[in-house]
Formats: sequence, structure tokens, C-alpha cells
Amino acid sequence: MYMLKNYAMGQWVEGTGRKADLFDAVTGEKIGESSSEGLDFKAMMHHARSVGGPAMRALTFHQRAAMLKAIAKILMERTADFYALSYLTGATKTDSWVDIEGGIGTFFAYSSRGRREFPNECFHVEGPTEPLSKNGTFVGRHILVPIEGVAVHINAFNFPVWGMLEKLAPALLAGVPCIVKPATAGSHLAEAVFRTIVDTGILPEGAIQLVCGSAGDMLDHLEEQDVVAFTGSAATGQKLKSGAAVLKNSVRFNMEADSLNCSILGPDAVPGTEEFDLFIKEVTREMTTKAGQKCTAIRRSIVPAGLEEDVIKALSKRLASTTIGAPTAEGVRMGPLASRAQVNAVRSAAEMIRHGAELVFGGGDFEVVGADRDKGAFFAPMLMVCDQPLTRLEAHDIEAFGPVNTVMPYHSIEEAIQLARMGKGSLVGSLVTADPKVARAVILGTAAFHGRMLILDRTSAKESTGHGSPLPQLVHGGPGRAGGGEEMGGARGVTHYMQRVALQGSPSMITAITREWTKGAEEHTDAVHPFRKTFDELEIGDTLITKSRTISLADIEAFADLSGDTFYAHMNDDDARSNGVFEGRVAHGYFIVSAAAGLFVEPSLGPVLANYGMEKLRFTKPVYPGDTIHVRLTVKQKTAKDTPEGAIPQGVVEWDVEVMNQDNEAVAVYSILTLVRRSELTLVG
Repeated sequence: MYMLKNYAMGQWVEGTGRKADLFDAVTGEKIGESSSEGLDFKAMMHHARSVGGPAMRALTFHQRAAMLKAIAKILMERTADFYALSYLTGATKTDSWVDIEGGIGTFFAYSSRGRREFPNECFHVEGPTEPLSKNGTFVGRHILVPIEGVAVHINAFNFPVWGMLEKLAPALLAGVPCIVKPATAGSHLAEAVFRTIVDTGILPEGAIQLVCGSAGDMLDHLEEQDVVAFTGSAATGQKLKSGAAVLKNSVRFNMEADSLNCSILGPDAVPGTEEFDLFIKEVTREMTTKAGQKCTAIRRSIVPAGLEEDVIKALSKRLASTTIGAPTAEGVRMGPLASRAQVNAVRSAAEMIRHGAELVFGGGDFEVVGADRDKGAFFAPMLMVCDQPLTRLEAHDIEAFGPVNTVMPYHSIEEAIQLARMGKGSLVGSLVTADPKVARAVILGTAAFHGRMLILDRTSAKESTGHGSPLPQLVHGGPGRAGGGEEMGGARGVTHYMQRVALQGSPSMITAITREWTKGAEEHTDAVHPFRKTFDELEIGDTLITKSRTISLADIEAFADLSGDTFYAHMNDDDARSNGVFEGRVAHGYFIVSAAAGLFVEPSLGPVLANYGMEKLRFTKPVYPGDTIHVRLTVKQKTAKDTPEGAIPQGVVEWDVEVMNQDNEAVAVYSILTLVRRSELTLVG
């Protein structure tokens, strides 16, 4: 018997009073209880803000990213334990893999993003410097800082692990403490994963807390710096979103609600084509994976008129071969719903849809392997067809959150688009076609109503993750009925938990705040070449003004011979002049970059270990034979790197490079990155 506990203010606490029962979805037997009664939600939120928040904000993005990676590694070691608990929710091995490994994968993904896309700072500089004055003494810059509140995460029952971790990963990377409230069904699995995270001791005190039970009056204590991330039904989400504290304090409320997602079969994807088979396979998979209990599952199958019978026949054949039963039984491909209550809810919704559609598969007796059908929460797939989808709205308005799907015909691409849009906003839609013209028309016609669109054909099928799989690199959310929210999406998911601030001031002041050199800011020059300085000795704004070099015609021809780049503008004076851009033969842009390196590089062995790359290269003015160039090289930004055991301590230095001609006009601007040795004692972050 699982007696779930809450994790509040650093302590595991068992709720008092009346407890909610937890059931095995397969057998219907009671497996545990949970309660959040007795918790002081106001104190928990204060603890998060006053203890967890300062501790998390004191860390850099790279330090937080390292924590996510370390936690993910430990969670991966415990997956066997999590699978055993997942089976009690009705999830098959494949379902559990999506939930457990998929959830842990978001921690790995955001750990990587944190190191690659964010600085080793506790804030993030966003976008370029914006000039605000004629002489450059007044500029603007945007930075992102962590909000100084708490993130309240309210999760749905269908993905106890993924639903929790995909919210935690970006929030923790942003430096925001979290209070997690899983749904009652499946909360035993969420609690086990959460307990493992706590037991690692990796996160600071107050960074995470857990509520296994009702949220009580927690949302009444929201303040202006807090954020709520909700996943669940649209009705519940709207109720929470309209709470007094949410409205009064303009609390950020990110809502991801169930939606009536569709898949469209292109007119070219007729029976016998690979695309037709892909469509049938994808719809079947989305109906049966997690027993259709996915917010991204396909609820509406939009097919060319005249192909309804072919689609129904093919889908029915595949659905009939789907073995239903206990997740641990051999050959089972679809488990039960989450609870008996869900069975009743899905059956009721399906009956309402049938008022406007005909049942063509399912709805009768079915066999269950390895379990008692009447004791467990089993529900067989149901397939319907609506022959008047433009006027019968049941399938567009009612969602049966289970293995229920409605086939509906269209007579033109415009009609298919109209039907897709009748879902009033979806998390995801898909189109199966090999015709690029169809793909462009459908995507542009439906994009505004979807958070994500999958275009599936024989080329992408082998590696496609499928219609119903949100990925940490891409946004998850959607407009209208889908909630109007947005989660994940790589770095975007992190910025949901941060405040964007516009800074205005002098270049030197902006540089001092951001620790990133801004053009026009103070420059420091001395007798020591910057390539002779270690990472620790270099300072933001250190600048080298090089000697000059005159570019000759012989230089241009030698570079053309060496590189093989004999483009006419470099080789023929009349041709170069005739194109209306140049006054005659010009130097290769890449030769200018190479010549610039020859001017600013200090060649002897020293602290600079390697060239790490070049970014944002622009050629702003042509260089002609006889022109003279020189370089201004300035330390723009420094980022210390973690040092593997036995490796040389190092950091990445970004240099601002401006190549100028004899009139002090910029001919090329870019940034270069170098690896520079640092002291053993230098602390990362």
C-alpha cells in the first residue's frame, strides 16, 4: 500500500484528514492513498520564494544545467523501478518509455541547451545592441532575469513523469523554484520520481516541493512574480486562470489543454501509396498509444471524399489486431485507461459524438489478456464516421479522452482546411502527403490554429517521431481550445520563467552591467598583446589596434590561385565594374578575413590554445587593390568552461573584430571565439 507523502519546506509530510484512494488501473484494486490536507500552502510558497529562489538565482545557467544532467543520470539508473510503478497506471512498456525516458530526456536536453545557448551567468543578454542616438553615446539592450517568485506546476494524469519533468527542466534552468502538483491518478509514480530527485541532494533547499492531493487554496496565495503552468482539461484550466489572485496580480498562466487534434490525408495519398499506409499506421498508433489518453492524440481523421470506406476498412483491420490487456502480459499493445472514472467519462463523450456520427468499429464486447475486463479500466477502440462534418459539429466540439476517432470526408483542399480549423485551436495537426503544393496550401491555411504541424511522407517516415510526440526542441502548446500556452521549444521554454528588461544607457554602462562589450564603450590598451594574456588576465574591453597592410593586386591573384575562387569580380576589372556594384576588381572577402588574422594574431606559443569559430561575419564595404586595412580587436565576452580531469583549464573568449580601411570605414565586422588557458584556481561561474 502506497501512503504518498508531500514534500513541503524540506520535509516529507503525510497529509491529514480524508485521503484520496489510488487504484491499479489493471486490476481495479486499491494500491494507496494520498492527501494534502494540513499543508500550509502560503508557507510553502513563501519558503520557495525566500529560500529556494535566492539559492537558484545565485547559480549560473551552466551550474543549473550541470544539476539537470546529474539528476537525469541518476533517474536513468532507476528506470526499472519506475517501470514497475508505471504498469499500475495501465501504461504498456512502450507507453512507459515515452513517459519515463521521454521525461528524463527533457532534463538532458535542457542541460545541453543551458550550456550551449545561455551564458555562464545568472542572467541572459538577448539580441543585439540597439543604437538610440546619433553619436552612439546612448544605446539600448535587452536582458532576461529570473522571475523572483515560484512556479506552480499542475499536471495531468496521463504522463506522470514526462508531464512533471518537461515543466521542471526549463523552470529550474531559468533559476525559478517550483511546487509540483501531480494528478491523483498516477501520483504514486510521480512521487517516486520526485523522491529520487530529492534524495540526490543536488538541488538547493526550497528549489522543489511536491503536493500529492488537492491544491487547496494554493493559488489564492499567488503574487505578481509567480507563474502557473497548467496541463489538463480546458474547463479546469479556465476556472483556475480566472482566479482572483491570478487576475489581480497579473500572474503568468501558461495553459496546455486537451484539444481535438486532426490528421489530414492528402488527395494524392490513395490506397496503394506509401503515404496511405503511413496515415493508417499513424492514426492507429495515436488511438492506441496510452489508450488514446494523450492531449496530442488524433481525434479527427480528415480524408478525401470517396476514400472513407478504404480508410475505415484499413483502420478497422489494424485496430482489430490490437491486443488489449495487462501491460505486462505478452503481446499486449494497449493497456487500460487510467481509472474506472475515465472509462465512464470516455463512454459518455463517445455517446454524445455518436449523435452526429455513425459507429463503424468497436462499441461491443472485446477480449482482455491477462486481466479481468470488468475490474480494470479497459476500453476498446471506437471508430466513427461523420458524413456531414461541416454541419454536424459533435466531433469538432466533444473530446472523448481515450481511443476514439472520427473519420470525416472533404471535397477540396479548402474544405479540408476548414474542417481542421473547426477544432478551434489544437496542440498538433498532421498532414500525410507527398505533394509539396498540397503541403504548402494546407500548412499555411491551418498554421494559425495549431501549435505544431507534422508533414509526413515516405522520406521522413523512417526517422519521424510521429504526430503525438512533443519534443523539447520544439514548442508544445496551441491557440484557442488548446489553451493559448506554450511550453518547451528549446530556449523559449526557459524564457517563459524570466522577465525581459530593456536597458538604456551609455555603452560603457551597459557593458559594465552585461559583462559584454558594446561598441562605443571604453577600450583598454596596453603594451602587452592580448594573445599573451591568460583568460584570467584578460578584461572586457581590452583592445588591440593593429598595424596596417596595403592590399595589392598580386595579393588578390595569389589568393584566387590558392583558394580556387576565381569569381569574375576578383579577376576581371571590366566584368566587376559592369555589375553595377563594384568600381573594379575587389579583394575576396575571405582574403580580407585571413589578412586581418595575420594582423592581429600573436604567433608564438602562449595562452591562446585554439580558434573556436567565427560568428556574424558581414562584409560592409569592398576592398580594392591599393586600399590599406587595419584591425580593431576587442575582448567582447568571457565564458569559463568546466575542466575535465587531466585537461588544461580554459575558457572561451569572444572577440569583437572590426576591419577598417584607410578612411577608418569598416569593411568587415565579425566575432571570433578562442580557447584561452585559465588558472587552475579560477572558479567556473
